Amino acid sequence: MKFSTPQTLEQIASLLGIKYVGAADFPVTGMNEIHVVEPGDIVFVDHPKYYDKALNSKATIVLINKKVECPEGKALLISEEPFNDFNKLTKHFRPFVSASASISPSARIGKSTIIQPQVFIGNHVEIGENCLIHPNVTIYDHCVIGNNVQIHAGTVLGSDAFYYKNRPEGFDKLLSGGRVVIEDNVEIGALCTLDKGVTGDTTVKEGSKLDNQVHVGHDTVIGKKCLIASQTGIAGCVVIEDEVTLWGQVGVTSAATIGKKAVVLAQSGVSKSLAGGKTYFGSPADEARVKMKELANLRRIPELLKQKNQQ
Repeated sequence: MKFSTPQTLEQIASLLGIKYVGAADFPVTGMNEIHVVEPGDIVFVDHPKYYDKALNSKATIVLINKKVECPEGKALLISEEPFNDFNKLTKHFRPFVSASASISPSARIGKSTIIQPQVFIGNHVEIGENCLIHPNVTIYDHCVIGNNVQIHAGTVLGSDAFYYKNRPEGFDKLLSGGRVVIEDNVEIGALCTLDKGVTGDTTVKEGSKLDNQVHVGHDTVIGKKCLIASQTGIAGCVVIEDEVTLWGQVGVTSAATIGKKAVVLAQSGVSKSLAGGKTYFGSPADEARVKMKELANLRRIPELLKQKNQQ
């Protein structure tokens, strides 16, 4: 998430009521998660296990719960609760604004786009030209939709990320201030859900097609000309490269990458990154030929045991 107006380190620290390490006028231009940070971004870290990763990331401002040596060219925000303070920043820079109509006056809709009855379009949504939005679609604030996009009935774009911190008293929710970005010539089936990024974008790139009842988690990127079949569930922060096919009921774990032109067969479970250009099957997913041989050998176990007993 980039701020509409650049801030300074002192301004952010004052907003949060915390101390800082660095020049008062150190520039702060946004906030983001560790995997998508850029110079000028704030990233938060609240566990020693991840200090080095945050301090050595591209982020130039680190919201941290311990005063540590500050790397050259960076600044620190010292907080007792970085998780909570990150939420405060999301609330401040991307506040929830109650809708005053089913189509917000601040939404921009391109020419020749058809909006069917009972569609909700939130604040600052952008929809391109020649799109067709079917009944009962919900498009949350700040979503961006390109040209020639079709979205079928009951789909939700921009629901919150499934992201919680486990505390003794219960789960604390990390607030979502990101977007969903749908590029040109995409079709999304009925009853799909695409969660917004926590602070970045959940993206479906040009020409991809999603079947009915597909779930896409926060900050996931689906490449160009992908086919995602019904009941597929994709966790957060996944990268699906161009021309990938995921058949029905595939499940993909968070932060995995599926390489270009890979095919994952139905009911497979992707538990790690997969190289492109191959066909996969099973749970955990492996190359289909290998998995099929394993299954064939498993079927032979009763026969082999019987032979052994007869010897």
